Amino acid sequence: MSTDQLTRPTARSSVFERIAAFSHRHRWRALILWVVLVAGITGVSSAVGSAYHNDFSLPGTDSQAAQSVLEKHGAAQADASVQIVVKSSDKDDIRDAAVRDRVEDVLAEVKGLPSVTGVISPYAEKSAISRDGTVGYATVTLDGSAENVPKEHVRAIIDAAKSLDGDGLQAAVGGDAARGAEEAGGGAAEGAGILGALVILVFLFGSLVAASLPVVAALFAVGSSIGLIALASHIANVADFTPPIMMLVGLGVGIDYALLIFSRYRSELLRGAEPEQATRSALDAAGRTVFFAGCTVIIALMGLVALGLGSLQGVALAVALTVLVTMAASLTLLPALLGVFGRRIQRQVTKRAAKAKRVEGAGWRRWASGVQRRPWVALLVSVVALGALAAPAADMRLGFADAGNDATTTSSRQAYDLLADGFGPGFNGPLFVVAEGAADVEPVRAALADTPGVAAVSGPIPSKDGAVGTLMVFPESAPQAEATSQLVDRLRGDVLPPLADETGARLLVGGATAATEDFAATVSDRMPLFVAIVVGLSALLLLIVFRSVLIPVKAALLNLVSIGAALGAITLVFQHGWFGVEPGPIEAFIPVMIFAIVFGLSMDYEVFLLSRIHEEWERTKDPQAAVREGLAATGKVITAAAAIMIVVFAAFMLSPDRMLQQFGLGLAVAILLDAVVIRCLIVPAVMQLLGTRAWWLPAWLRRVLPRVELERH
Repeated sequence: MSTDQLTRPTARSSVFERIAAFSHRHRWRALILWVVLVAGITGVSSAVGSAYHNDFSLPGTDSQAAQSVLEKHGAAQADASVQIVVKSSDKDDIRDAAVRDRVEDVLAEVKGLPSVTGVISPYAEKSAISRDGTVGYATVTLDGSAENVPKEHVRAIIDAAKSLDGDGLQAAVGGDAARGAEEAGGGAAEGAGILGALVILVFLFGSLVAASLPVVAALFAVGSSIGLIALASHIANVADFTPPIMMLVGLGVGIDYALLIFSRYRSELLRGAEPEQATRSALDAAGRTVFFAGCTVIIALMGLVALGLGSLQGVALAVALTVLVTMAASLTLLPALLGVFGRRIQRQVTKRAAKAKRVEGAGWRRWASGVQRRPWVALLVSVVALGALAAPAADMRLGFADAGNDATTTSSRQAYDLLADGFGPGFNGPLFVVAEGAADVEPVRAALADTPGVAAVSGPIPSKDGAVGTLMVFPESAPQAEATSQLVDRLRGDVLPPLADETGARLLVGGATAATEDFAATVSDRMPLFVAIVVGLSALLLLIVFRSVLIPVKAALLNLVSIGAALGAITLVFQHGWFGVEPGPIEAFIPVMIFAIVFGLSMDYEVFLLSRIHEEWERTKDPQAAVREGLAATGKVITAAAAIMIVVFAAFMLSPDRMLQQFGLGLAVAILLDAVVIRCLIVPAVMQLLGTRAWWLPAWLRRVLPRVELERH
């Protein structure tokens, strides 16, 4: 029989095996196709550009209704604005003639800059200058929302304001548009993550060529995904923070999936298989795990659609597309790369195996045996530790970081501090009380001024058509303070309803601070439904694959514990200010995004480990031995895969962006706990305690469920 006959797929070959055979045999065609695909997508997306847009609208909430009323009646508050803040550093009054001339000259320059529709001088309103006369601010109105005004136009305003610095004056520019213009890129985060992953892979395989293949496959997948999402942003609502999240997840998942396949490929080579047969066997076995794991991640991300939040839906679809493309690259591009470098890798693997003298997985067998001797100790210690770490998450405050969390070197943070010093902490987060259809808003103004927690009230500011008046309510507390949240609830629940009856007006509380409260409340209210959908669908998949009732329940509970612990770590660091981090709220969408991503990724290791345990159980019917052999067979590769994900995710803590830092820490902690505490301690202990009951399935359910083979051996 010829070699070609031995390597050609038979009629009974699986889809994965046939894909592997085709990609391996037509390796150069597959590689060229991927190169053309990535180059074409990148070229088109570069030519067309992106149209990322943040949509934090929440239909049905007070803040969204207030914004809609302002836009409908042409109120100035519907447009974005920035504040040019000036402070006299030597305690001179900024109303002095010399200072006033300098400020007015710069404001005249700003008025002629692009995107500027109006400038209100601090000297035009008494309320725009602090009582001691040392701090004042000018309001610069822009011709669009904060995220849509070109950043270079805002930077021009910042540069003009900075010309006031010196000779006893300090100037800074604040506002959401100013913050956005000063945002830095990801820095060295992506590069550091890739480099760290490459180092781990080199140590694992002992070859730079072998180590590079998973990284190359991941880079191809991420590159094409970013281009596709940039194009999709023209027809769908995709937030501007989506690309770095895609890179974060794509690099980790891409390297992880390719590693699982490559590890199986290496094992087949050690068994004496030729490169093509090893590729086919690896895809037929590990490829199934990758496909199932990828589908689980996508299902978890699609659960975000149930939240009904515009921005999160766009991010979820984008990251799901990234995982889908990454899965496709692992199943088609990686076999082609193995076809190109197969013989070289085979020589290196054989040579290294000849030098190795220890039994593969012996250490993991000893570890599993130790846990099985004292399962209750391992289980209780692990659960208590994870519970203690998860406890702070119960006190998590959701919101959005503002300029008060920025670096002190930024103009937006300097403006924030200057305004707080001159006018009080609540000045940086005013509430808009929108009065529609009121003949006289003075009773409303008086009642608001007498409300506990309100420092001052200004206005009313009429809309262009005169049908709406807006009162600016300045809290005594900072925008992110819990007292401000309580004030919003007090105004909506106790203060405004009687006033609405008295005046006949429609009274709404809006503004950025109120919108943040509404967004956080909406996420919290809809979180249980989201968790139920994700956990339910994932458990159903596990039930079908492993044909067990208790295995899916165990997997779901353990994933919830590890995610809770990760959220607890985020709370300690970013909300309570551990390790010198500026304290503040947790970004409102972080918990749901981390839940979706981590729940899916955790299933990777769960499926990879349990599939080996299940195989041994089917072969020997010895539950204890099945756990030992499963851990021995998967321990090395899962540890390496987890280490790579941890390095990639932790590298994003180097990013200057607070949101990416929270993502990086949460994902890294969750994977660390999942790979170390849960896989090494809790899973062996639980499986030991369950024994044969772990694989229990009612007879009627056994007859109904379809049979799905995750691994073929």
